[in-house]
Amino acid sequence: MRFLERDVVVVGAGPSGLTAAHELRKAGRTVAVLEARDRVGGRTWTERMDGATIEIGGQWVSPDQTALYSLIDELGLETFERYREGASVYVAADGTRTVFTGDDFPLADPTVAQMRSLVAAIDAVVAEVDPDAPWDHPRAEELDRISFHDWLRTLSPDEEACANVAPFIAGGMLTKPAYAFSALQALLMAASAGSFSNLVDEDFILDRRVVGTMQGVSLALAERLGDDVHLANPVLRLEWSEDGVVAHGADVTVKARKVVLAVPPNLYSRISYDPPLPRRQHVTHQHQSMGLVIKIHAVYDRPFWREQGLSGTGFAPAGVVSEVYDNTYVGESTGTLVGFISDLRADEMFALAPEDRKAAVLRSVASFLGDEALDPVVYYESDFASEEWTRGAYATSYDLGGLHRFGPDQHQNVGPIYFSSSDLAGEGYQHVDGAVRMGRRTAARIVAALDGTTPDPDLDGATSPFGALTSKGA
Repeated sequence: MRFLERDVVVVGAGPSGLTAAHELRKAGRTVAVLEARDRVGGRTWTERMDGATIEIGGQWVSPDQTALYSLIDELGLETFERYREGASVYVAADGTRTVFTGDDFPLADPTVAQMRSLVAAIDAVVAEVDPDAPWDHPRAEELDRISFHDWLRTLSPDEEACANVAPFIAGGMLTKPAYAFSALQALLMAASAGSFSNLVDEDFILDRRVVGTMQGVSLALAERLGDDVHLANPVLRLEWSEDGVVAHGADVTVKARKVVLAVPPNLYSRISYDPPLPRRQHVTHQHQSMGLVIKIHAVYDRPFWREQGLSGTGFAPAGVVSEVYDNTYVGESTGTLVGFISDLRADEMFALAPEDRKAAVLRSVASFLGDEALDPVVYYESDFASEEWTRGAYATSYDLGGLHRFGPDQHQNVGPIYFSSSDLAGEGYQHVDGAVRMGRRTAARIVAALDGTTPDPDLDGATSPFGALTSKGA
C-alpha cells in the first residue's frame, strides 16, 4: 500500500475528473487521481476491432460545446465532420420505409405541422429556463410534477406528432420512457443544448468527432498528469472532516485537503463515508438514476449505403433500432453504422439470447438500408449498464418531481467533498462538454477555498480559469 499526501485527490479518471486535476495542476496544486477501471476515459472508450475504430462510449461534438472545443484546442487535437451526404430513411410503425430529404419526417402534412408546433412551443419555454438552475423557473414545481409524455399531450392533440417528438429527449438523450421523467427534466435537457430545435437537428447535435476519438481527450489529459493517475484503484472508503480527507484505494491511500468525486451520482453510494454524508445528500442521490441504452456497432467491408445515395441516417420511432447513422471513422475504408436501442426496447432485447438479439437488431438495421446490412464483418453492443463502474447510460436524471426538489443541492460541497460530472452540468448536461465545464468550475471553487477567496459565480467553464497549458510534461 502506497501512501500519498496531496492538496486534492480526484476520484474518477473520466473527462470531468481529469479536467479538474489538470486545472488544479495549472493552479499550482498537487493532485492524485484514483480510477477504479484499468483505463481512463470513463463513459468514453475506444477499441479497434478487425481494423475498424469503434467508439464504445460518447463520441460527438456539437457546435455549442465550446468548453470541449477549447480543451481540444489546448490539447492540440483536431476534429472531423460526420458523414451526412445523401438521403435519410424513415420507417413507420407499420414498417413502411420512406427515403426522404429535408428536415421533416415524411408524415402527413397535419402531423408535420403539429410536430413543428410542438418544437416551437417547447422552444418558447426552454428560452425561459436557466440550465444551471432550472428549479428557478416560475413554473418549476408544476413542470416537474407532470411527465414529459403527458405534458406533450397538453400541447398537441396529435398522438403521432407527440410520439415522434418525444424520442428526441426520451430515447435519444435520457434513455428513459417519456412517462418516467418530468417536463422540467426534459426542458433542462433542451436548455443544456441551447434549444429543443438543436436536439431535433441531428446535423447539429451529431456534428463532428475527435481525431484520435473522444477517449483521446482523456488520454491526452492523463499523459500530462503522468504518474499522478492511479488506475485499478476504486475508492470504497473515504474518511473526512473539515480539515481534509483520506481516500482509500486498492493499493494507494491519499491524504488530501479536498476531494473531487468525479463519478456519476448513482455511484456515490459505492463509497463508505466516515462519518456518513448528511441525510440530504443520501436522499438526493437516490432520486438520480441512469437510463438504459444499447449502442450497436456494425462494420462492413465498405459503406455500401453511400452507393445508394443514402447518408446512413435513419429513424424509426417504433423500431427496435430507433436511430442509425454512418459512423465510419476518418481515413478508414470500411463502413461503420451505429444504432441505438433505448429504454423499453432495450429491456426487450436484453431478454433475448445474444444470437437472437443480434439477429433482431440486424433485421431492424436492414429495414433502413437493405439486406446487405444483415452480414457485418464486426458486430458489437455497447452495454454500459453491465459495467460495475457505470451501471447505465448515458447519464443520470431525476425521477418525477426530483429535479426542483433536490437539484439545488446537487452542487453543494459537503465540507471537503466536491462533486463533478456531466450529470450535474447545466450547459453540456450529459455530454463531455458538461464534464469539462464541471471539472473547471470545481477546480476553481477548490482553489478559491484553499486560498480563502470567493470563486467567480459567473464562471461557466467554457474556458479555463487558469489559462492554457500546452506543455505535455507540465
